[in-house]
Amino acid sequence: MTVKKDYIRPLDLKNGRIDMGHGAGGRAAAQLIEELFLQAFDNEYLRQGNDGAAFDIPDGHKLVMATDGHVVSPLFFPGGDVGCLSVHGTINDVAMCGARPLHLAASFIIEEGFPLADLKRIVDSMAAASREAGVPVVTGDTKVVEKGKGDGVFISTTGIGVVARGVAISGANARPGDVVLLSGTIGEHGVAVMSQRESLEFETTIASDTAALHTLVAAMLQVSSDGVRVLRDPTRGGLATTLNEIARQSGVGMLLVESAIPVLPQVDAACELLGLDPLYIANEGKLIAICAPEAAEAVLAAMRAHPLGGNAVRIGTVTEDAHHFVQMETRFGGRRVVDWLSGEQLPRIC
Repeated sequence: MTVKKDYIRPLDLKNGRIDMGHGAGGRAAAQLIEELFLQAFDNEYLRQGNDGAAFDIPDGHKLVMATDGHVVSPLFFPGGDVGCLSVHGTINDVAMCGARPLHLAASFIIEEGFPLADLKRIVDSMAAASREAGVPVVTGDTKVVEKGKGDGVFISTTGIGVVARGVAISGANARPGDVVLLSGTIGEHGVAVMSQRESLEFETTIASDTAALHTLVAAMLQVSSDGVRVLRDPTRGGLATTLNEIARQSGVGMLLVESAIPVLPQVDAACELLGLDPLYIANEGKLIAICAPEAAEAVLAAMRAHPLGGNAVRIGTVTEDAHHFVQMETRFGGRRVVDWLSGEQLPRIC
């Protein structure tokens, strides 16, 4: 196998321009964060490289803070909308750090002329998602921009949560020999948004999997708080890009089994029609867990006993690899590299 260098041309910070790939969650997005934002804001919390920042407070507890912007188009799609998505997305970012989400803040940028009926529908969806999750929206802000400068509504949410003593979840914790678990089927969210955007009709409706995952995480940590090393929800860039992020963060490789990764038949068919790979499509209600081998079966059983993890499976193992490659054993008995998302596969999906 030819060894590829994990290299991309440095950003041209003098003459370069932002393109859509910088927001797609792949290699270009990671480069923008590392070479611009991290360089400017560099501190111990950003260097953690996780979905949120974990920090100690005087009483000995640890808090997590996470923030996310939501610019999905269209605003309404099968199985959800930008409102519930903005609640679920930030709750999940907090939960992926091993924290119990406590409170949310919400910021709205609304375009002049946006229908009040649609805004009410979005806000009601947020409220319902917040109540169901038990994580209230406790503060916020609203701004209105001139018509043509906002594309409807953009929502940013910030969440805080508390980490129980003894829990230490980070993308840097994966070790060779660890087991990679996936909570269920992949690709529903991205395909649901794309089908609505392009007015595609399939025999079976494909609905987004958007959901708040904190109760699933709590169930997993209850059976093995020290055996769960890494948690991550594979949103932008999908399963493939998320695993590449973890591999680089932990300095390891991974070996996946293609036949073990569950994809709904209708999602697989839609991807084939659209020329997409389910491995790179965003999910909003699934998580990846990397566990110590001795804890994997107990954690998997806890996942399967939860409503949001009934289809959880073991999809691979962590390997020792100086090049940090994510590889896959194919259905045909071969092996291939599963690389980062390059460019943008689906615009404006979360």
